[in-house]
Amino acid sequence: MKGEQSVTLELRDVKKSIRGKEIIHGISFSVRSGEVFGFLGPNGSGKTTTIRMMVGLIRPTDGSVNVCGYDIQREHNKALARVGSIVENPELYSYMTGMENLEHFARMIPGVTTAKIDEVVERVDLTERIHDKVKDYSLGMRQRLGIAQALLGNPNLLILDEPTNGLDPQGIKELRAFIRELAEEGMSVFISSHLLSEIQLMCDRVAIINKGRVIKVGEVANLLDETTEKTFWHLRPAGAARTILARYREVAILEGDDNEGESIITQNPFQLVPQITSQLVKEGIEVFSIERRKPTLEDLFLHITEGDRDE
Repeated sequence: MKGEQSVTLELRDVKKSIRGKEIIHGISFSVRSGEVFGFLGPNGSGKTTTIRMMVGLIRPTDGSVNVCGYDIQREHNKALARVGSIVENPELYSYMTGMENLEHFARMIPGVTTAKIDEVVERVDLTERIHDKVKDYSLGMRQRLGIAQALLGNPNLLILDEPTNGLDPQGIKELRAFIRELAEEGMSVFISSHLLSEIQLMCDRVAIINKGRVIKVGEVANLLDETTEKTFWHLRPAGAARTILARYREVAILEGDDNEGESIITQNPFQLVPQITSQLVKEGIEVFSIERRKPTLEDLFLHITEGDRDE
């Protein structure tokens, strides 16, 4: 991410009601130029409905969506001219070649040249297979062709809905590198996903949505700082060790976290570990290993949605 960044996408108090029931409850966030922004939430949380409003497929009941300063409702064409998107699955014709697909979509976008088509084909590494039928493409190749299609109009904002669905580990790794490359060139990349690990690896900032409400927005590193890391103790006997650990005010012994057998999980300042370990050994506890685990987005998500279960 760069120092000073303009805002590419801004949602202000966006709401959506269907048949009188509000399903998106006044969500607000912005996406800056040159950043990879994650939109994280479980299936059914409102991610796709929000994206459909962002690309003008459905109208918000209230609030506004702006792309590069253009209101998606009042200045629809100017706003969408700056957006490339794959919502749900790439819309491709399987009986046509990759090149024929791109030429077909290029005809709908003013000013797209043959040189531009060749450029996006090279960008997504499909040069050798672009003249093959799409029906013979792997899922990863279809995804890359979909991204090539989305890049034809030189968008400021690329929106990808669940882009890693069905991809193998190598395909996911390649997609991650490609997305980072686009962001380094100044493009805003908006990624919707329910996969916390992928969002954590790919994104600079994230908005977490649950039940149609954005409940957290921030830089991934800063959000993770809000949850305390865990220490996994593998020792014997565990009962006596728990008694010793309980003496330390700064140590929280976590219940329901596999505290059976020879394992105990705690939250504590890691600088206390040498002192605690010394005391455990001194009192006859056999310490086999101590593992420090930093918090993940999954920890954060479970923490901030705790008590907010579906009825």
